[in-house]
Amino acid sequence: MLDFEGKRVLIIGMARSGQAVARWLTRAGARVTGADIKEEQELGEGLAKLKGLPVDLITGGYPELKQGLFDLVVISPGVPPAIPPVRAAARLGVPVWSELELATRFVRQPIVAVTGTNGKTTTTALIGYIFQQAGRRAVVAGNIGVPVIQEVERSQEQGIAVDDWVLEVSSFQLEHCFEFHPHISVLLNLTPDHLDRHSNMGEYGRVKTRVFQNQGPEDYAVLNLDDPWVAANVHGLSARECWFSTRQAPAGGVGVADGNIVYESRGARKILCPVRDVRIPGQHNLENALAAVAAAALAGIVPEAIAAALSSFPGVPHRLEPVAVIGGVRYVNDSKGTNPESVLKALDSYREPIILIAGGKPKGSDFTELAKRIKSRVKALILLGQAAPQIEQAVRAAGYTVIWNEKDLDGCVSTAARLAAPGDLVLLSPACASWDMFRDYEERGDLFKKLVLGLGAPI
Repeated sequence: MLDFEGKRVLIIGMARSGQAVARWLTRAGARVTGADIKEEQELGEGLAKLKGLPVDLITGGYPELKQGLFDLVVISPGVPPAIPPVRAAARLGVPVWSELELATRFVRQPIVAVTGTNGKTTTTALIGYIFQQAGRRAVVAGNIGVPVIQEVERSQEQGIAVDDWVLEVSSFQLEHCFEFHPHISVLLNLTPDHLDRHSNMGEYGRVKTRVFQNQGPEDYAVLNLDDPWVAANVHGLSARECWFSTRQAPAGGVGVADGNIVYESRGARKILCPVRDVRIPGQHNLENALAAVAAAALAGIVPEAIAAALSSFPGVPHRLEPVAVIGGVRYVNDSKGTNPESVLKALDSYREPIILIAGGKPKGSDFTELAKRIKSRVKALILLGQAAPQIEQAVRAAGYTVIWNEKDLDGCVSTAARLAAPGDLVLLSPACASWDMFRDYEERGDLFKKLVLGLGAPI
């Protein structure tokens, strides 16, 4: 379905991506209804701009789907697939697409798709940065915070030439993708996350590996040899496989040897650059860098350009983002650390005593391993949000008791500043989603930065 003239489309979820879909489809001649369980005032300023378009808006609930009412349903990433209108669409034979599926049906250039539990945003941004530094006209979009359909519309309306699409892809988006066909797919890792939505790791993994479903022998799959789930479960792909590892130099892939990032070219191992040249900190970011190296090399970027980009890439907002040093205390915003595995990696990235701010909306995660690491690495733990009791129970079971509970982020920052001594690090790395108190992780991270900067002049 590429001709939407006169088609009746229901969009479920009217935040950022839903609003972008509504704008695109109305201009394509579709008859659009937008629905969201949230009330209008909760959906931001963008919704008001839709009122000048022929869009029927339903807020505070969903319409009842009946036979012949809609030709297509498009759902936003945060919309659970078990809600009544999605189930009704399946029963009535109405196609249900993600925004990603809709948008990429209008993309004609090669797509690099990055998925996994952790590191997606950093790796996607780094691949895009490498491409752009090498002179390629790459669009970076997707789950990274920029709806793909918005960039498709912009490129077409403004006549912007595009060489490559570098897309961060979530499991939520892949659930309703059917013809999505990346030229290069990257699977970084798979650890327990979103188990409130995916019933178990097997189901979560099945959805993630949909990123490979339409690839053929002319395409590439970039895979993490160090990740136990990926190494054990991803095999028999139609795409050509390129493995990466921080522990070895895989045949035909990208790895580490003698303190250098190495890759194989025409059967010979070559050095790209020293590991120490990778600017972004942490062992997990070395994994992300290797994945980006593999994707860029497979896309034809020359080694010199890749190495130069690795040494200059500054990282991304809300992911181990330095905020300020105040009174000798370093503050770091890791609001995008929305699961325990991500926080484990954040804790391992620093050597200073850490005051950790965590909590938010639980996603079915197990906090046992994180609790053990908190006991060994964290000077003080400050909790907020719906998951606070669950995290507290886990850390107390591990024998850790240096815990404060706060009702909001303002209280967390104030308490952290009071507890911190020069040489300490205050880290916001929640291990949970933001939706119990914030619109998204960005709003949470932005407020943290504002509160930190309000403590005093950074030096």
